[in-house]
Formats: sequence, C-alpha cells, structure tokens
Amino acid sequence: MTAPISEREQKILSLINATFAPTACLLEDESAQHAGHAGAASGGGHYRLRLVSSRFDGCNRVARHRLVYDCLDDMMRSEIHALAINALAPSEVTGQEYS
Repeated sequence: MTAPISEREQKILSLINATFAPTACLLEDESAQHAGHAGAASGGGHYRLRLVSSRFDGCNRVARHRLVYDCLDDMMRSEIHALAINALAPSEVTGQEYS
C-alpha cells in the first residue's frame, strides 16, 4: 500500500509535470532520514527525484539540474532543503528502472 503524498509533494509533481511532461517520474520524501540535522530545523524537505523527459535530450547533467532547479525555484527557497536529482532523456533509460 502506498502512503498518501503530502501537499508539498503534490505541488512539486505538478510543477515537474507541467514543465517537463515526463514519461516517468518518481519523487521520494527522504526527510525522515535527515531528522535532527541543521537543515531539518528549517522545515524544508529532503527529496529524491528520478525523472525521464525529452526536455533533457542534448543536455548535459549540469544543464538538466539547472532546468529542474529553475522549475522548482520558489520551492527551493523555503519548502525544499535538499533535492537529489537523477534526470534522464528517454534514450538513456534501460531496463525497468523507471517503470
């Protein structure tokens, strides 16, 4: 059974979907793993994002991360403390890693 997603996660996914029209997207809240550290006190969440989108065709890793950070810019200032990103173009996906 999958846990319901938070309002913050819904907002992240909405922005990602509107910007990237991903063929696959997985967002994991890792905030509980960081409880007690300095960044946790700010209230910002810790997330891992795995994303496949044709918007990443021809982009290097830095450019892909910039696109994601630009998409989530307002949230990065207050609602997201840390974001681990794995952004791929569809041609780079192999096997079942994103299904």
